[in-house]
Amino acid sequence: MRILSRSSRWILLCFLAAGIVGGTTPPAPAPSAAPATGPANPEKAYAELDSFLQEQIQVLGIPGAAVAVVKDGVRVHAAAFGRADDSGRPLTAQTPVLLASTSKTLTAIAVMQQVEAGRLRLDEPVQTYLPWFTLDDSRSSAITVRHLLHQASGMASKDTAFEASDAQGPEALDDGVRALADSPLAGEPGEAFRYASANFNILGLLVQTVSGQPFGDYLEQHVFGPLEMAQSHPTRADARADNAAAGYSRWFGAWWRQTDVPAPTTGMPSSTLYSSAEDLSHELMALLDGGRYGGARILQPDSIEAMFEPRVQVSESQRYAMGWFARPLVESADPAARPVPAETLPLLLEHQGEWGNSHTYVAMVPSARFGVTLVINGNDTAAPSRLKAIDTNLLRILHGHAPVPAVVHEDWLQRFSWAVAFGLLLAELLSLWLVLRFLVPRNHAPARKPWVPLALATVALALDVFALWLCLSYAPARFDTHLFVIIRQFPDVGVFLVPVLALAILWPVPRTVWLLLTMRARPSAL
Repeated sequence: MRILSRSSRWILLCFLAAGIVGGTTPPAPAPSAAPATGPANPEKAYAELDSFLQEQIQVLGIPGAAVAVVKDGVRVHAAAFGRADDSGRPLTAQTPVLLASTSKTLTAIAVMQQVEAGRLRLDEPVQTYLPWFTLDDSRSSAITVRHLLHQASGMASKDTAFEASDAQGPEALDDGVRALADSPLAGEPGEAFRYASANFNILGLLVQTVSGQPFGDYLEQHVFGPLEMAQSHPTRADARADNAAAGYSRWFGAWWRQTDVPAPTTGMPSSTLYSSAEDLSHELMALLDGGRYGGARILQPDSIEAMFEPRVQVSESQRYAMGWFARPLVESADPAARPVPAETLPLLLEHQGEWGNSHTYVAMVPSARFGVTLVINGNDTAAPSRLKAIDTNLLRILHGHAPVPAVVHEDWLQRFSWAVAFGLLLAELLSLWLVLRFLVPRNHAPARKPWVPLALATVALALDVFALWLCLSYAPARFDTHLFVIIRQFPDVGVFLVPVLALAILWPVPRTVWLLLTMRARPSAL
C-alpha cells in the first residue's frame, strides 16, 4: 500500500507540473472520474484477449504471438499462439524473441543500478566517463547521462547505421559508439525530444565501462539473473542456443517469409536483446513493485520513480521518461461516453519494438500495478501500424472494450516501396536492353540517325541519376535512416534495390565509352 500511495501522489504531481508548464494548473481530478484500470471480469477479458490474438494470426498471417498480463505483483495470464519457425514448432510464452527497441527498458535499469552504485551521475557529461567521446559538433561535450536516458541528447534518429551491421564480437559496442564521431547533432543537448537508438547504445557502453564488465555479461548477472529471466539473452548466438523464435517479414505486402536480418551486438543496449513474453512480465513485476522481484531487489523505489518521471515532451499527449513513453491511458475510458479529460486518466508507460522481422510491446500502469507484454516473431515493415494496432487493442480488451479495426497510417511510398524498387529495376533492365540493341552490331541492320543512340544514352543516364538520387538521398532522408539499413531491414525492397544500384553505378561509364567508340568506328551505321 505504501508504494501504491507514493505512485499515486507522483502521477498527480506529474499532471500538475504539466499544467504549470503550459501556464495553467489543472484541478485535482475527483477519484470517481477516473476510469477503472484492469479488467472488471478478468477471466472473460483473458479469453477475449486470446481469441483476438488467434484472430490476428488468421487474418494478418502473423507467424506467432505470445502475451503475458501482470497485476499486483503476480502474472495473472500468459498465452501463446502460432509457430516459432518453419518447422512448425509452436511459439510459447517462454520462447525468446528479438526485442528491438523494448531492449531500452532493460538498459535503463542497468544505468540506474550504476547510478545507485555511485559509478554514474545523471547530470554528468558523457565525456566524464568516456573522455574520447565526441560527435561532429562541439556541443556534444554537453551531452549528459540524463539527456541520453530521456532521448534529448540532440542526436537524430538517422544514426541507425548499426542496424545493417553483422558484428557479433564483444568489441562491437565500443566500435559502434566510436563510429558516431562523424555524426552531427540535430539540436541542442537537452533542448527537445529526438528519438535515437544511438542514445541507448552509448548508455550501454557507459555501463560496460564503469562496471568493468561487458554489457551482455552485466545484464545476465545483474538484471536477467535476479529477475529470473532465464529465456533472456544478450546475443543472437545465446538466444538461438535457447531455441529462439525465427523472425518473419511480410514480403511484397502479400505473404510472410522466415527472414534472417542483422541483429548486431553493436545495438545490444538499444535494439538487439532477446527475451520472452513471460520474462518481460518479470521485468514489469519488479518495476511495479518498487524494484523488487521475489527476494531480489534490482533497484530502490526512488530510482524507479526517477525512471518513470516523464520529463521530456514528445507530443501534445505524450512524454518520454527513461526508456519509456508516457501518456494518458485512453483505452481505459468508455468510448461511448463523452471525452474524458486527460488529467483524469491513469498514466500509461509503454514502449514498442520494431525490427525487420519482429514486433514487441511492453506497457504498465504504475498506479494500478498492472502491465502487459507482447512478442510477435514477425513484422510488416511496409505497414507496421497494423501490428501497432494490436498493442492498443490489447489494452482496450483488458479494460472491457471491444477492439477497433487497424488504421494504416503509412504513406504510399512506405507501403509500396517494394513496387517502386521493382519498377526502377524494370526501367534499368529496359534501358540496358535498348542500349545493347542499338550498340551491338547486327547484319543487314538499317542505318540509324546519329541522334538516336545519343538520345537513348541521355535518357539512360537520366534514369541512373534518378535512381541514385532516390536511393542515396531521398529515401534515406524520407525514412530518416541509411540506405544499407533499408536494404537489410526491408528485404523485399532490398532484393530489387541491390541490382538497381549495381546497374546505376557500374553501367553508365562503360556504356558511354562504348557509345563513343561505336560512333567513332561506325558513324555511317549509326
